[in-house]
Amino acid sequence: MLRARPSGLSSTPGRRPNTETIFWYYMRISGLVLVFLALIHFAITHIVNDVVDTDYEFIQARWQNPLWRAFDWALLALALSHGLLGIRAISEDYVSSARMRVFLKGVLFVVVGGLFILGTITVFTFKT
Repeated sequence: MLRARPSGLSSTPGRRPNTETIFWYYMRISGLVLVFLALIHFAITHIVNDVVDTDYEFIQARWQNPLWRAFDWALLALALSHGLLGIRAISEDYVSSARMRVFLKGVLFVVVGGLFILGTITVFTFKT
């Protein structure tokens, strides 16, 4: 008889969730939050304001309010981390060579880390 593999969360006291379970929950929660953040961003950029009017002055005026900077940074951070974990999961499923998986994940983490650093610098050092 086959026994089901225990999940990361159980009712057993003192048992901690494993990393994959935490990633699974993070992907669901961040995906839900990203839907709302992306819809708000889309509405502001494409419906409330004309795309043609989105220029340096528009961003400068918008980012004078620290809440808009926080909103844009949250969108950046959640999108990058959600995408990173999604591609990591795909590489776990479809790349059979362990060495290639390690290499791909290393490249992925470096690229996403670089994009996160550049985006964070842009959001928080933009002159207003």
